[in-house]
Amino acid sequence: MIRIETKRLYLRRFTKEDALFAISIWNDPEMGEYLPDPAMEEIDPEYVKEIEKLGENEKCCYLIAESKESGGRIGTCSFIPSQDGKVYDIAYCVHKDYWRNGYATEMAAGMIGYAKEQGAQKITVDVNMKNAASNAIVRKLGFSVVGERRYKKRGTDMEFQDYRYELLL
Repeated sequence: MIRIETKRLYLRRFTKEDALFAISIWNDPEMGEYLPDPAMEEIDPEYVKEIEKLGENEKCCYLIAESKESGGRIGTCSFIPSQDGKVYDIAYCVHKDYWRNGYATEMAAGMIGYAKEQGAQKITVDVNMKNAASNAIVRKLGFSVVGERRYKKRGTDMEFQDYRYELLL
């Protein structure tokens, strides 16, 4: 059972009970603006069932960031280690009620620390080019741009462009 502790947060394994919280972030037009999934006006019950199972995913470790002080959920994050454990690809998303409080930086730093403890040599993250806040976070943490990619937001004709960042440990 993975539990990462930072100064103000616990990053704990995603559970079935976290599904609606995650959906409230990922499928919100404002909070999910830079995410690959489109906002949904109506959430399909099958989609909810799919999200409820994320904690069981063996490839990607989905986590919930909780406040140490209140126990309330702050956001979601995840990492995918490479087969050999040398590279961890991370992602993070903070609920808008907690924006501009340093939580995304703290979540990312917590995952970086965990990956380092596990013997990782490199961390990667993709950030939408227009997401100024997230680009500033990864640069502050020492990441460098190593590439770019274009893709269409799932189910739409909207084209996105991401920077691919990496941090050598």
